[in-house]
Amino acid sequence: MTFWRPHNGIRVKAIGLHWRDGKLLAAEVPDDTGRIKGVRPLGGSVEFGETWHDALKREFREELDVAIEISGQPLVIENLYQHEGHQGHEIIFVAEIQCPELLNLPDTSISFSEDDGQSWTAGWFSLDTLDIGGPELYPTGLKDHLLR
Repeated sequence: MTFWRPHNGIRVKAIGLHWRDGKLLAAEVPDDTGRIKGVRPLGGSVEFGETWHDALKREFREELDVAIEISGQPLVIENLYQHEGHQGHEIIFVAEIQCPELLNLPDTSISFSEDDGQSWTAGWFSLDTLDIGGPELYPTGLKDHLLR
């Protein structure tokens, strides 16, 4: 089993907020024991020379083979975090997205793979349960922004 660790440096990321029946599409974030400690909206790293919106569209195309439309201006969050004792630092562009194809995804778990071969699971999560008895919503502070 390969364990995920934060990059040793500052990463620029883009994540998309897609809703269905009041639930957010997000990928599970496991700890090293396999326990789901949180969830994070789908997206990924911005590559050198790429805009955040091009990165977000590319990530959804690579992960779920769908084309998305970005709506509105992004929220930008600086995320300093710890994962399994390792420091992470990200600048994250968070944007609402639209994609009719995503509405056809199953209510149960959705499996996808990164280009490095790592497998992940996503699902639909109610904002009400995240951070309160359920898994945490990452990046930290995103839920507060969504509730405003």
